[in-house]
Amino acid sequence: MEKKFFYILFLLLMQLGFAQNKLLWQGYFSYNQIKDISDSPAVIYAATENALFSKNITTNIIKTTNTVDGLSGQTISSLYHSESFRKTLIGYENGLMIVINEVDGSIVKVVDIINKQLPANLKKINHFMEYNGVVYVSCDFGIVQFNLKTLQFGDTYFIGDNGTQISVRQTTIFDGFIYAATNSGIRRANSTSSNLIDYNQWIVVAAGDWSSVETLDTELIAINSGGYIHRYNSNAFVGFLQLSQTSTDMRAKNHNLFVTTPSTVYVYNNQMVLNRQIKNSDVSTIPVSFTCATTVGNNIYIGTDGNGLFSSALLGGASIFENTMPAGPVRNNIFAINVTPNSLWAVYGDYNVSYNPYPLDSYGISKFNAAGWLNIPYEKVLQAKSITRIIVNPSNENQVYASSFFSGLLKIENDTPSILYNQSNSGLETLTFAGPNYIDVRINGTAFDKSGNLWVTNSLIKNGLKVLRTNGQWQIFPISTVLIKPEDASFSNVAIDKNNTKWIGSYRDGVIGFNEGSNTFKKITVGLDNGNLPIVDVRAVAVDAKNQLWIGTTRGLRVLSNVNNFQTENQLKTNPIIIMDDGLAQELLYEQFISAIVVDGVNNKWIGTSDSGVFFVSPNGQETKYHFTINNSPLPSNQVNDIGINSVTGEVYIATNKGMVSFKGIATEANENLNNVYVYPNPVRPEFSGTVKIAGLLDKANIKITDIEGNLVYETTSEGGTIEWDTTAFGKYKVASGVYMIVVSAQDGGETKVKKVMIIR
Repeated sequence: MEKKFFYILFLLLMQLGFAQNKLLWQGYFSYNQIKDISDSPAVIYAATENALFSKNITTNIIKTTNTVDGLSGQTISSLYHSESFRKTLIGYENGLMIVINEVDGSIVKVVDIINKQLPANLKKINHFMEYNGVVYVSCDFGIVQFNLKTLQFGDTYFIGDNGTQISVRQTTIFDGFIYAATNSGIRRANSTSSNLIDYNQWIVVAAGDWSSVETLDTELIAINSGGYIHRYNSNAFVGFLQLSQTSTDMRAKNHNLFVTTPSTVYVYNNQMVLNRQIKNSDVSTIPVSFTCATTVGNNIYIGTDGNGLFSSALLGGASIFENTMPAGPVRNNIFAINVTPNSLWAVYGDYNVSYNPYPLDSYGISKFNAAGWLNIPYEKVLQAKSITRIIVNPSNENQVYASSFFSGLLKIENDTPSILYNQSNSGLETLTFAGPNYIDVRINGTAFDKSGNLWVTNSLIKNGLKVLRTNGQWQIFPISTVLIKPEDASFSNVAIDKNNTKWIGSYRDGVIGFNEGSNTFKKITVGLDNGNLPIVDVRAVAVDAKNQLWIGTTRGLRVLSNVNNFQTENQLKTNPIIIMDDGLAQELLYEQFISAIVVDGVNNKWIGTSDSGVFFVSPNGQETKYHFTINNSPLPSNQVNDIGINSVTGEVYIATNKGMVSFKGIATEANENLNNVYVYPNPVRPEFSGTVKIAGLLDKANIKITDIEGNLVYETTSEGGTIEWDTTAFGKYKVASGVYMIVVSAQDGGETKVKKVMIIR
C-alpha cells in the first residue's frame, strides 16, 4: 500500500512539473522525420526524432508531445500504442523507455534498460510486441518483458548461443511459439514456457541476419537483411520475393501485410497476394524516403525520413496523398536564429569545429510568427547552400539577409529570396587556394550599424570585412593589416558598439576590433600582454548595456571592461569573471566551449555552451540565476547552437542540435508608457508554483501590491519592462487567497496604473 501511495505521489508531482513547464516553456520541434508509427481504431500515432504527434481521424485534431511535456530529447527508435491498456510506449536508442497513460495524461520514464550493466551501444529498443498484457521489448542485446498493468519489467532473455547478447529486431507470436528476428538467425521458444530466461529454450529456426518477423493470420513472414521475403512452411522459411531494396519496416494490420522499403510500400493480403504497390513518386513530386507504413480504418499511413506523414485511401487505385504533420521547423538541428519582436528566423546549414561546411547542406530557411511557420525550401533560396546565419534589418522587418558559408549572401524581401550576392555581383570574394575555377564564397557573421549599413565577414580571403551600404554599394576594408595570414581566417559573429566599433570573433586570431571613423584595426589574442584570451578561437561576442564586451571562446569566457578603451589603448586586455564557489575563487565558465552570448533587456547574459546547456547569469556575472540542462529542464540537448531573445516579450529562444525551446523570461525592454501593463497568470490557481509576472512597465517604475484592505505585501522598482512576485509577503510567507491590488507608478509620479490579481490557494 505504501509503495502504491508513493507511486501515485510520484505521478502527481510529475504532472505538476509538466504543468509548470508548459507555463514557462514552449517547444518548437520538427515533426518531419518519422521514426515509427502505431495506431488505435481512431488515432494514428507518429514518433519523430524526439517528439510525438497523433491525429484523430474522426475529428482531425492533431496533438503533439515533446520535451516540454516530459519526453526525452534523445533519439526515438520505436513506438507502440496499446489500445487495451490505453498506454503508449516510446523506445529510445539509448535504452530509455517512456510510458504515456492516455487516461490521466501521466508520463513515466523507465530507466531499467539504461541502468543495465551492458555496453551503451547495445541498449537500443527496436520493437514492442504485446501478448497477454506483457510487452516483449526487442533490444540490441536481447528481449525484456514489460508488464503493462504494473509498469514493471520482468525477465531479460539473452538468447544468443550460450546466452550471449544478440540484436533482436522484432518478435511475434505464431502457433504457440515466440519468434525473434535477430542478427544471428530467427530463434523461437515455446511461449508458455516458464523458463524462457534459459537460452537453451531458444532454438535457431533459420540462420543468417534477419530484419523482421511477423504473423499474418495463418502465415508467418520474415525478411532478411538482404531484403528477401520468406514464408514459413511449418519446417523452414522459404524464399518468396527479393525486394529491390532492404526493408525498413514490416507489420501486419487488419489482415494485410505492409512491407516498407525506402522507395516503395507493398501491401499484401493474408494470402500474400500483392494488392497495392506505392512508390515514393506516387506520394510526392519531391524525393521522399519511406520509413514505415500501417493502416487506420480505410486509410494507409506512410512515414518518411524528413517529409512527415502521408495518407490516402488504402485501396481503390490511384489516390491523392495528404501530408499530415504539425507545423514546425524543417529540422530539429537549428544552427542559428534571429529574433525580433514580431518574428523568428531559423537556418540549418552548418560547419564543423574547424569551420568546414562540407558536406554542404541544402535545407532552406524557416520563419515563425503569429501566423505560424513558413518554410522556404532549398529550391527557392537561389541555390544558397549551408546557410549559417540570418539577420533582420532593424529598420525594415520585411528585409532579411541570410549568410551562406559557401554561396554568398542571400537577400530576402517580403519572405521571398530576391538576390544572391556572390563574387560576380558584389564586393564578396571567393577563396582562391582551391584553384581559379572553384567558387566558394564563405559568409558568416553579419551586423547592422545604427546607420542601417550591413557589415559582413568573408572568410578565407585577404580582406574579410565588407559593408553593404544603404545605397547598395559595397566597400572593402583591409583586415589584412592586422592579420598575419588573413587567407586562413574564418570568422564567427559580429557585434557593433555605441561608438560604431565592430567586434569580430575569429577562429585563429581572437577578437578583431575595427573603427571606421579612425580607420583603425586592433586585435585581442592570448597572453597577458596580447589581450589575455584563454585561446584564439572565439565563437561569440556581445556588447552589453554597460559597454562591456563579452567574449565566448572554445575554452572559456572573457570580458573587456569598457569598449571605449578601443580609442585610448594600443593593446586591449580582457579579464575572466571570478566567482566564489564553496568558499573558493573560481573562473566563471572555466574551460567551457561557449557557442552563444545574448544580452537581455536588463543586462543579464544568456550563455550557450557546446555540451553543458545554458547559463543565465546576472549583469556582472557574479550570480548564476539558472543553469538549464537536459536533466533539469525541457532542453532537448546540452549542445546549444544559438540563443535569441524577443525584446518585447522577454521570451528566450534556445536552438540546439535536437530541437528548439523557449523560456518565458522576465527581462523585457521598458515601455514608453503604462498603457499595456498586464499580469499573468491571472488568476493564480492552487497547482501553480511559479511567480506572478507584471509586464508592460516603464523602467524604474514603482510597484506596490496590497491586499483588498490596503495592507502592503510587496514593493519593488522595475528594471526594464517586467517584474516577478513570488506571491509572498516580502518573502516571509505565502499570502492567502484573495484579490490583490497592483499599483504601478512612473518614477516621476506622472503616470499611474492599477491592476488586480486573484490568488486561489
